Amino acid sequence: QVQLVESGGGLVQPGGSLRLSCAASGSIVRINNMGWYRQAPGKERELVAAMISGGTTNYADSVKGRFTISKDGAKTVYLQMNSLKIEDTAVYYCNGPWNPIYKWGPGTQVTVSA
Repeated sequence: QVQLVESGGGLVQPGGSLRLSCAASGSIVRINNMGWYRQAPGKERELVAAMISGGTTNYADSVKGRFTISKDGAKTVYLQMNSLKIEDTAVYYCNGPWNPIYKWGPGTQVTVSA
């Protein structure tokens, strides 16, 4: 079984930056494909960034040019978030992109507020 743990969230002002981390453990040798999702209060969970083996990345229009997904080593994936907006406030999760095959982690809260 694979465990995912997200971290790095917090309270930030509009225009600020945060870097989220996703650490995978358990029965996984290497992360090849991973996505970052977010769920705002009262809204469905949405995929905002994806990384495919080979380095291909894909972003939702709402975060394109502001968020960057990257990988460090075999089992850690990051989401660099710049120029944060109030509407980026949500709980952020990592999981398989488009097809979340792993058990959801606890997520990390990102709050953008003045």
